[in-house]
Amino acid sequence: MKFLNIFLLIVVATACLPAQKTSIEKKVDAILKKMTLDEKIGQMTQVDYDALKQHPADAVTFSIGSILWGGNTEINDLTAKGWADLYDSLQALSQKTRLKIPLLFGIDGVHGHNNVTNATIFPHNIGLGATRNPALVEKVAMITGKEIRGTGIQWDFSPCVAVARDERWGRTFESFGEDPNLVKELGAAYVKGIQGSELNGQSLNLACVKHYVGDGGTTNGKDQGNTEVDEATLRAIHLPGYVETIHGGALTVMPSYSSWNGNKLHGSKYLLTDVLKNELGFKGFLVSDWAGIDQLSPKFEYAIEQTINAGLDMAMIPNGRGQRNNYVEYITLLKKLVNKKRIPMSRIDDAVRRILTVKIQMKLENSLTVDRTLLKEVGSAEHRFVARDVVRQSLVLLKNERNILPLSKKINKIFVAGKGANDIGIQCGGWTIAWQGSEGNIVAGGTTILQGIKNTVSKETEVLYSADGSIADSSGVAIVVVGEKPYAEMFGDRKDLSLSKEDAALIEKIKAKGISVVVLLLSGRPMIINSSLQNSDAFIAAWLPGSEGQGVADVLFGDYVPTGKLPHSWPKSMDQIPINIGDKNYDPLFPFGFGLTYK
Repeated sequence: MKFLNIFLLIVVATACLPAQKTSIEKKVDAILKKMTLDEKIGQMTQVDYDALKQHPADAVTFSIGSILWGGNTEINDLTAKGWADLYDSLQALSQKTRLKIPLLFGIDGVHGHNNVTNATIFPHNIGLGATRNPALVEKVAMITGKEIRGTGIQWDFSPCVAVARDERWGRTFESFGEDPNLVKELGAAYVKGIQGSELNGQSLNLACVKHYVGDGGTTNGKDQGNTEVDEATLRAIHLPGYVETIHGGALTVMPSYSSWNGNKLHGSKYLLTDVLKNELGFKGFLVSDWAGIDQLSPKFEYAIEQTINAGLDMAMIPNGRGQRNNYVEYITLLKKLVNKKRIPMSRIDDAVRRILTVKIQMKLENSLTVDRTLLKEVGSAEHRFVARDVVRQSLVLLKNERNILPLSKKINKIFVAGKGANDIGIQCGGWTIAWQGSEGNIVAGGTTILQGIKNTVSKETEVLYSADGSIADSSGVAIVVVGEKPYAEMFGDRKDLSLSKEDAALIEKIKAKGISVVVLLLSGRPMIINSSLQNSDAFIAAWLPGSEGQGVADVLFGDYVPTGKLPHSWPKSMDQIPINIGDKNYDPLFPFGFGLTYK
């Protein structure tokens, strides 16, 4: 008994001892002790390249912690080499600071390294959701990480784990789907792929899970709007993706522009600190969205006070507020707030500790220059083949009368119509080279749908193309490519998701020729297609397939059997929107999970 009592005393005493600090924690402690307040605030500042490029020495003067490229602030030379050269010159600035803490560079690589002209561009997340294939999504993320790291950049503002509940929302294509279980599974797979088992891999990237929380559930699908649900609903639908990705090792999270019941996420201490950091045990750091702080108040000083006290760790400061160097204003005001004790020093130290911990985990000191051997990975044939496979698995066959598909490769004549058939910009969608995307041949090395068709059919098959379908006659088969033009956040919201009158008329005109019509819909969401569905013999939801249009041809001609399943319920009319699986009186045109295959 005496021995047992002594043993218990030892156990209790041991449990009360402070935990042994890891080597990373010791390194962070050592750096923090050396840092001035100015240097700490510098680490909490992320500056947009467009704001910094006229005054690059500011990166040294203010000990800036991070640089990003966002919106339309890309560089002149958009080749992989151009990006790598710029990385080397900017990272060199960090070594001129007193403490030589490396810069962390961030970019929106939301479907591949989509700011690089010769990169591999994958289908957007809505297409990945249709694959229902976590292993494939993990591979997409791994390749994206390799291509981003091939240009030096170490941080991808991805994945988006929004659960899109209203297709009128212009960012629906950035969501994996309407179901939280699907979103959390694929979001976790993406984090695993891009970060790998160890962050310090030279070919891997830091993930950033966004946009916390509820951005896909705003009233009427309004971008940056208000998600009006009770907490139980917020947790059941919109939080699971964050729980899963944080457990999977995600170390940065980006708050949403949107509000929850009228309260902006960037200023919500309850959601940022109490729930995310304390309850969920998030150990990484929070970075704001582009000028997200500005939306809290017209008084910038109060906005900074509110967001930092709420738990924000790093502020993304673009070139805004009417001032060229508004990051200087941010730095000045944050220092003022600390000196006035309106923001406690403990909050500053916590933010900087989180940022430094991630930087040390990534071993940024080992990548002060770009590993030029990775340049060959950008847009490689191997990566493009994976993207082609993703396209094949993402297509959803909605209709196939008389088993018209797959088409014979030896058919005598094929008419191809619709501008999207021969426009790689349209098939890539938004967030491609430019923020909103654009039409035209904007990506090098890719394959249009038209070229994919020509590559696949026999030499004897005549492939005729006209955007307006004017050359179609009563012989052969017609493939008509219709859908949305490129768009992204802020400009993508729509009150009416009906297929355009021009697209519907094109399908009707070609159907009137008396030939079989196969319709391919390029879109970032389900659309109202009733009459066009009736005027088609086969109909495929192709989403936004990216640079590898050959994958579409693989399905059309039977080299791959359709396996894609709808990640969204498909509405019959606008009156049904929003419509989601589990709704009362659920009666969509096509249900969540629908997808035909070939017999």
